[in-house]
Amino acid sequence: MDACTLGDLVDVVGSSSLRLRTAPAGSATPVTEVLLYDAYVPLPHAPGALLLAVGVSADAAEALVRDVAEAGMAGVVVRGAKGPVGAAEACGVALLTIDDEAAWHHVHLMLASAVDGRNTHGGGLGDLFALADAIAAATGGATSVEDPRGRILAYSTVPGQPVDEDRRQGILGLQVPGSLDNAEQVRRVFAADKPVRLPPLKEGGLSRLATVVRAGGEALGSVWVVDDGTLAPDAEQTLAQGASTAALLLLRARAAQELARHQNTDLLRRLLDGSADASTAAHRLGLDSARVAAFVLDSAASVPDAERTSLRLLDVVRLQCEARYGRHACVLLDGVVYALLPASGEPGADHVPQERAVGDLRHRRLAEDIVRRAGRSLRVPVRAALGAVVPDLAGVADSRADADLVLRLLDDALPVATVDEVRPRVTLLRLSEVMRERRELAEGAWRRVLAADAEHGTDYAHTLVAWFDAGCDVASAAKELSVHPNTCRYRLKQAGRQLGIDLENPDERLVLWLQLRTLAGIGGAAGAGAGSADVPG
Repeated sequence: MDACTLGDLVDVVGSSSLRLRTAPAGSATPVTEVLLYDAYVPLPHAPGALLLAVGVSADAAEALVRDVAEAGMAGVVVRGAKGPVGAAEACGVALLTIDDEAAWHHVHLMLASAVDGRNTHGGGLGDLFALADAIAAATGGATSVEDPRGRILAYSTVPGQPVDEDRRQGILGLQVPGSLDNAEQVRRVFAADKPVRLPPLKEGGLSRLATVVRAGGEALGSVWVVDDGTLAPDAEQTLAQGASTAALLLLRARAAQELARHQNTDLLRRLLDGSADASTAAHRLGLDSARVAAFVLDSAASVPDAERTSLRLLDVVRLQCEARYGRHACVLLDGVVYALLPASGEPGADHVPQERAVGDLRHRRLAEDIVRRAGRSLRVPVRAALGAVVPDLAGVADSRADADLVLRLLDDALPVATVDEVRPRVTLLRLSEVMRERRELAEGAWRRVLAADAEHGTDYAHTLVAWFDAGCDVASAAKELSVHPNTCRYRLKQAGRQLGIDLENPDERLVLWLQLRTLAGIGGAAGAGAGSADVPG
């Protein structure tokens, strides 16, 4: 994994608590460790270290900044809204500030956890297994570490320790078997401020010694020890100490996950706008071919707090994507939630028609599931669009452009669609945009047709489009317009004569049809989606 940077720390800890005042070497400056300042001990030579200026006011920190620079450190953190910015810039070290009320031990725990979690592969879960073994060896009972939802994060593997069936089933599924009795025991553990002894849940089972794992008042999980009656006399004290260590490791794991999520989100944002290096992104995300899925709240719905609701939509999309694909990149941009979906497990499989069809179906079902879940949860209709599958991540921006166009075509009758399902309408929509940008493509008889209809109350535009759509068959066009064929024939003759349109010329017919369908938005579903929002027909 790459080293933690100053920018990572600010993003993870939060810019409202930790502020980067200056970074002469840039926010990408790596941070290797976090140290506490001790006025009675000389500063060590520690390249990449971040020093917390404990006991030094911001106004009196200039001398410390110079010492930090001489020690080769990356920067210094002072308490207060201001600090010696000029001195930091002159010395070439970063200056960060924290709030006046922030406790140094809490700041140190958060920053150190973030740095350790970023620089340690696996985010501390390997250390949790080592901790479980250590507690099991010291207490004499098989040990497991759980999160607040009963998922088993780590378990001991010390041989010869007795276990029961609940222990076996929990480890096999990495989930504590659910029951009302178990839920009550968990409630007791989380409500206590010290280890709790618990009776067996069923006949033939074993007792438990358990304690909650807390950090700053927040319950991060719990540690459970199987008790067959032969635990060490100091088992409770050992378990309490182990819980303190577990808190640090869980914070480290959380920091690592948040950093990874932030990095993936930032990488996806740059992929979507085409500024990321595709090969680097493919290596980091573990993807080759992919497609962009876009989710948005129905613009026609009344949403009191659209920004907050969009953030909740982001949570729903991220949760569902992570459930299917593991660690996943999702981002909210301008009210649209974008997710990058793996196209296949085998390189090049998206080019095989059968594999592509299976992938399309899988992605569409995921999008439909998210739309359904989000609609129920947010009480707002949600739309989902799937861009084209691209063979490598260099094409993510193109897939995003496809998805954005599809979003503009969705409605109650079509809440979810892939770009291939609405390709004709997307093509007309894109043509309308191109034609509006070019003066010579937007000129022609279509403007005279619209002007005549507006001035005289005629219906030449719809008559012409219906005739074009019917392959220039008057009877079919008349049926579509619900008029007599002679009426349709008369309108066509009058349009050609009054407006100077040569309806015998196939090129002129084609251009006029395209302009009326795309620029005026007149016609069937494709035309209505293509341009009616900008030029009324």
